[in-house]
Amino acid sequence: MTRATDNPNKGKKLAVLGGGPGGYPAAFLAADLGFDVTLIDKEAKPGGVCLYRGCIPSKTMLHIAKLLTETQEAADWGITFDKPKIDVAKLASFSQRVIAKLTGGLGALAKQRKVTMVQGTGTFLDNSTIEVEKADGSTTKVTFDYCIIATGSHPTQIPGFPYDSDRVMTSTEALQLKDVPPELLVVGGGYIGLELGTVYAALGSTVTVVEALGTILAGADPDLVEPLNKRISKAVCKEILLNTKVTAMSATKTKVKVSLLGSKGAEEREFDKVLIAVGRKPNSAGIGLENTKVKLTDRGFIAIDHQRRTNEAHIFAIGDVAGDPMLAHKATAEAKVAVEAIAGQPSSFDAQAIPAVVFTDPEVAWAGLTETEARNRGLAHKVLRFPWAASGRATTLGRTDGLTKIIIDPHNDRVLGVGIVGVNAGELIAEGVLAVEMGARIQDVMSSIHAHPTLSETVMEAAEMSHGGSAHYISREK
Repeated sequence: MTRATDNPNKGKKLAVLGGGPGGYPAAFLAADLGFDVTLIDKEAKPGGVCLYRGCIPSKTMLHIAKLLTETQEAADWGITFDKPKIDVAKLASFSQRVIAKLTGGLGALAKQRKVTMVQGTGTFLDNSTIEVEKADGSTTKVTFDYCIIATGSHPTQIPGFPYDSDRVMTSTEALQLKDVPPELLVVGGGYIGLELGTVYAALGSTVTVVEALGTILAGADPDLVEPLNKRISKAVCKEILLNTKVTAMSATKTKVKVSLLGSKGAEEREFDKVLIAVGRKPNSAGIGLENTKVKLTDRGFIAIDHQRRTNEAHIFAIGDVAGDPMLAHKATAEAKVAVEAIAGQPSSFDAQAIPAVVFTDPEVAWAGLTETEARNRGLAHKVLRFPWAASGRATTLGRTDGLTKIIIDPHNDRVLGVGIVGVNAGELIAEGVLAVEMGARIQDVMSSIHAHPTLSETVMEAAEMSHGGSAHYISREK
C-alpha cells in the first residue's frame, strides 16, 4: 500500500486559471491526487460563467417558462388556471438563490480539498508565474510546476452595435432579467438565442428572431429541427426571419432601431430591446500567453494535443478556450484527461459522442455522428426513425411532436449516432452516448428491455426499425 508521504504528486504545484466546469473539476481531482493546487478565478467561489451567468441560470429560467406554458396548455385537458401574476424581481431572486446554493457547495468542497482560492484576473508573466490582479488593484504572484488554462469564452460582439445601451443585451444581461420588454428582437437562431427567446416569450415578450442562415439550429439535422420550428413559430415567436441580416442598429432612450436585409429586401423596425446571441469567442487574449510558448489557432483557440497539452509541455488547456464544441460537459471531461496526464497516467481525450442539448421546448439533443455529417462525408449509413406519435407515453403527455432517430453502419450494425427531439430529450440522449462510446450494435439496443410506458422506449423502438417496424409503428421508408 502506498503511504500518503510516498505520493509522487505531493509538493508539486498546479495552478488552474479559471474556475468554471473545466477549471474546478481539474482543481478538485488534482487535489485528490495530492497536488498543491491554486485555483484562480474572478469570482470568490468556483462555478465560472456556466454557473454564474450561463447554464444554470438559463435552465432555471427555462423551467419557469415551461411551467408557464404548461398552465396554458392544460386548458386542452380540461384544467383552466387564472392568468399568472409574474414578479420579475422575485424570479431573478430565485435564480440568484440557485446560483448561491451551488457556488456555496463548490466553495465548501474547495476548502475540504484544501484548494487555495485566489480571486482576481490572472496573467502569465512567464511559463511558471501568473500575476493575479485583485479587485482592489493589488497583485499577487502564483508560481507553478504545472498549469491548466480554463478561461472559458465570452459572447461575440458585432462591431458597430450599441452595446453600451441598456436596451441591447448579450446573454449575460438577458439572464439578469431586469425587465420584460414588450417587443424583443433576438439576433441569432442558435441555441442561446432560442433558449432565451423562449424564456422572454413565456414571461410576456413578443419575440422576433433574425437568423442569417436558412435555418435555425444550423448544427442539428433538419428532421430534428422541424418539430421545434413548428412549435416556436406558433407558440413562442411572432416571426422567425431566416436568411436575414442586421445591417445597422442604433439605440434611443426608449427604442432600438434596426435595419434588416432579407429575401424581401431592406426594411427598418423598432424594438424595445435586442438580444444579440451570435456565438462566443475564446478567452485567450489578454492573459499573457505571448510570454509563453503557448500557440493559438487561427480562430483564437489554444492549440492542444490529445492530452490537452499546449506547446509548453507543462501547460495544458481545456474547455471553451481550447476549441469546439463549447460545452460545459466537454470541459469537465477534458479536465480529467489533463490532470491524469500531469499525474503521469496514460490518458487521452478520444470522446466519440459529446452530447449536444438545446433546452428549448421541445428539447433537441444529439450525440455521435449526425445524419447530415454522414451524408456530407460520404459515409455509408442507415437511419432508423421512430416518431413519437406512436409513443404511448408521449401521447399521455399530449406531446407527440417528438422523434427519435439512430444512425447505424449498414455493414456491421454499429450505432454511430443518436438524435432526439421532444420532451426531456436532454435526459434521454445519455443512452445514445453510451451506445456510441461502447460501440454497441443496434441489436444490443433493440434487445435491451426498456420500461413501459416511458419516453426512453422510443430509443428501443427506433432500434427495432432496423427490421422494418416495431409493435407500434411500421416504417414506410424504403
